[in-house]
Amino acid sequence: MVGGIIMDVERRLLRDMGRAVGDHRLIESGDRILVAMSGGKDSYAMCVLLRDLQARAPVRFDLLAVHLDQGQPGYDGTPLASWLAAEGIPHKLLHEDTYTIVTDKIPEGRTYCSLCSRLRRGILYSAAADLGCNKIALGHHRDDALETLLLNLFFGGKLASMPPRLVSDDGRFVVIRPLAYAAESDIAAFAEERKFPILPCLLCGSQENAQRKQMKALLADLERKHPTLRQTMLAAMGNVNPSHLYDRNLQAGETDATPAGEDVVQLRLVNARER
Repeated sequence: MVGGIIMDVERRLLRDMGRAVGDHRLIESGDRILVAMSGGKDSYAMCVLLRDLQARAPVRFDLLAVHLDQGQPGYDGTPLASWLAAEGIPHKLLHEDTYTIVTDKIPEGRTYCSLCSRLRRGILYSAAADLGCNKIALGHHRDDALETLLLNLFFGGKLASMPPRLVSDDGRFVVIRPLAYAAESDIAAFAEERKFPILPCLLCGSQENAQRKQMKALLADLERKHPTLRQTMLAAMGNVNPSHLYDRNLQAGETDATPAGEDVVQLRLVNARER
């Protein structure tokens, strides 16, 4: 029975990945994809599922797994390197001491995530150029995207999340998130069954009070009362109604006989009289 459940999980993950790839044109013929391997459950699952998709897809594309040693104390990437070799997955190991930079720049008690991710992204862009890759696959899943949406809403003052497909500022690379529709619980179950050799992270995992963990707890609490909450939120991110938001840039094409500035002045005068 357990084996059947795991097969259902794997099929569901492959279905979710296939939907994301199809909906957002994540993979195209001739792509050479740098698969970012952090050593966590998400990147292992992404790598395995992409390889499965590679074998079944009607188009040809190449995969190259890349792992970054960030110079964390006590780091040992041997389990990941051994796993990649045993699986016959083409791979490259990089070494850059981002750990010292992050811990030097970020005051104690503040979260490392933002700076750490920017440094990693820059290194991956450089690696993609050196290795001839046109796309970079990151292991962010559905729950990561929902948590980011809430973080930006509550603390960043903007409506934004992690898009399944993002073109770099210089237009040279496309960042893709093949697990964009996948539930973290499914990935965790898949990783547990496959016994992936998970590498601990002393940066993200060391900060118990990080805002992202608070968002994760909030979603879990709400979903206990509303079981379809996460799927509904995911659907909402693909069903945006710009005209019902407050961004004035989205209303730039609207025509009105009265200038917007005049409306504001008149409204202020009315409010002043009412007071």
